Amino acid sequence: MPTTIPIRPDWIKVRAPGSEAYRATEAVLRDHGIVTVCREAVCPNQAECWQDRTATFMIGGDTCTRGCRFCAVATAKTPPPPDPSEPARVAMAARDLNTKFAVITSVDRDDLADYGAAHWAATIAAVKCELPGVKIETLVPDFRGETAHLDTVLDAGPDVLSHNLETVPSLYRDIRPGARVDWSLNILNRAAERGFVAKTGLMLGLGETFDELLALLADARDVGVGIVTLGQYLCPSPKHAPVQRYVSPEEFADLATAVRALGIAVVEAGPLVRSSYHAHKHWAALAS
Repeated sequence: MPTTIPIRPDWIKVRAPGSEAYRATEAVLRDHGIVTVCREAVCPNQAECWQDRTATFMIGGDTCTRGCRFCAVATAKTPPPPDPSEPARVAMAARDLNTKFAVITSVDRDDLADYGAAHWAATIAAVKCELPGVKIETLVPDFRGETAHLDTVLDAGPDVLSHNLETVPSLYRDIRPGARVDWSLNILNRAAERGFVAKTGLMLGLGETFDELLALLADARDVGVGIVTLGQYLCPSPKHAPVQRYVSPEEFADLATAVRALGIAVVEAGPLVRSSYHAHKHWAALAS
């Protein structure tokens, strides 16, 4: 752990919200009662994305059953059950935003027998019904490594199956308690085995080493991951894990080159990169 908190560098800058397009997106989400990871997880790119009328829908409620030390989402052992009206509301919000590429994520629901898989499938089906031809990226939890539940999601027909490894194995106990690297790799492998585009993301600046990152991403490549995002961890509050260091844009560029050399086709890396940031461009790059 650092003895002093690193000073946030100049390259960590975000646009302040407030444009007309931002407010219009905010109104659509509010009118349909939509939870977004943009707001719940304090994403630094919220202003930019909402101005472009894009948002990452978060389903299953606003309360997670995990307590990851990097995440600002509220936690509880037994959150309220998923709202059965949520799939239709997400679909209508996607329609009103004129969404061409929908990104959907969820909280962990370890309290449910299927970890929320049926709710996932219902949401994908509702969005497809409301918006025929829409592309869908699903940023799913690990389902505790139980691929039968992932199959429920895949059977609904998303275009990209994303699941974030988040950090290196040596930091899981402290940063990602309740998760296991092998569960995450099982999920990504199953998606790739079934012919889906598999995508993952990691945060930097939590205390990982370059060699640890490359070793984990080599494992990701081996299970079929084709898209990787790498971004700077930003501590959401004093209660969360502190930033160990800020990774420079030059280091991100060097890491991206090394990851591409592993054989992963699409890599986006930078201080403000997040897994759903520019997701439509990742899909287009892999499809071209």
